Amino acid sequence: MAQPHHFIQIKQYKLLYGRVPKAANSSIKAALCRLLSERPRKGTKTTSDKFWQHETNNETELITLRKARKYRHTHSSFSFVRNPFDRLIAAYNNKVIEIEEPPLPMQNMGICHDMPFDSFLDVLIDTPIHRYDVHVLPQSHLLCIGKQVIPKFVGRVEQINEHWSILRDILLQQGIEVMQSLPQKNVRRREKFSLQKYFYNDAIIAKALKIYGDDVNLFYNDTSIDNLIDNAPLPQITPLQSRSLK
Repeated sequence: MAQPHHFIQIKQYKLLYGRVPKAANSSIKAALCRLLSERPRKGTKTTSDKFWQHETNNETELITLRKARKYRHTHSSFSFVRNPFDRLIAAYNNKVIEIEEPPLPMQNMGICHDMPFDSFLDVLIDTPIHRYDVHVLPQSHLLCIGKQVIPKFVGRVEQINEHWSILRDILLQQGIEVMQSLPQKNVRRREKFSLQKYFYNDAIIAKALKIYGDDVNLFYNDTSIDNLIDNAPLPQITPLQSRSLK
């Protein structure tokens, strides 16, 4: 795996953010920049790993999932996940269709520009998980060790306004004041029924579940596969919260 350091640690606040590409990641990073004692200069690419690792005056660092587990009892930690079918199509459209050359890790997987979606799924199935580009890596691999979810708080992008507000109240109790609402960054596809044209038969759905079934079971087990593909409104739930890994 090209980049295993998926968690941002903000040292002063003992705060960990588990990054999930294509799940409001850019917006959350923009909000976390407000916690830095020195704001980034205008034009700084705050979405880059280089910024969080080397350009914050040592206020932050990128850490691995296993290190995040070690910090779990002493730090606050959170992440946000996204409907796995929706996230997969966001990555496919952005990295395979919209740009002339997919990222190098995708190219190394055998993914090429404008390849059919069904062929794209076949490549994912045939590729060992340790060779995955981070944009298509299952969320369970980004946030879990085995079936243990490492962040204490996991919200859902589909309910991000409500879940961010809940997270904000939790962090305020610990003296961490984050933005009241998230800035809108890198928002692209908005068509409500746009998933159905990709997942139009049981065989394609089965292929997707072969890769992302754990994501569905861990983070979206309160709704049906059909509802996820329809982008139907999700049940109003309290975000996943856990003080213990048990």
